[in-house]
Amino acid sequence: MKGYEVGKGEYIEIDPEELEAIAIESKRTIEIDEFVPKKEIDELYLNSPYYIVLDGEVGQQAFAVIREAIRTEGMVALARVVFTSREHVIALEPRGKGLLGVTLRYPYEVRKEDEYFADIEDEKIPKDMMELASHIVDTKSGHFKPEEFEDHYEDALKELLKKKQSGEKIEAPRTREPAKVVSLMDALRRSVDAERGGGGRGQTERRPAQRRTPKKAGRSSARQKKAG
Repeated sequence: MKGYEVGKGEYIEIDPEELEAIAIESKRTIEIDEFVPKKEIDELYLNSPYYIVLDGEVGQQAFAVIREAIRTEGMVALARVVFTSREHVIALEPRGKGLLGVTLRYPYEVRKEDEYFADIEDEKIPKDMMELASHIVDTKSGHFKPEEFEDHYEDALKELLKKKQSGEKIEAPRTREPAKVVSLMDALRRSVDAERGGGGRGQTERRPAQRRTPKKAGRSSARQKKAG
């Protein structure tokens, strides 16, 4: 049994059979509605990525034409696709010889930032503190390298399994001490001193975003595979 909350402590019960009655049948097709500049899509709406490939040989040319058109124009295609018994809005963009589709959240699924940021006070930042912070950002600048990400929890979980497999006793973690309040200015200075004793200055490359003219909508028959 499932329910939808309509008031505090008040729910409307819904049977699984009733949900099946409104389930949308998957057509295994992606219907494109319009093309928009990628930079206009707020990151808050990005959900799950999928690799989009053709289902068979039918429509190969149409698939390639749409892929290269949006690549050339710097646009993404907004489309609709049905899976998991409901319709999703999906943004399509070229990726290699295929397409990358990212499902988008509906507006009601995105919380308003004012609900969380309204109470944050406007701070007057001292010039010397800003200069130190900017220096740290500059010296630690680099490039996006996801292959260097470390999942410490996954590593700890593997180590836990090894210990259990060998019969080693697993001890409960010690109580953590509360974090100490540290002067931000002192922390910035220590960071700068540490950098001067070792590393060099990093550089980043910036490129301006481009705005393109939208094209007419089209259709493409494709299937999706989860990318992440």
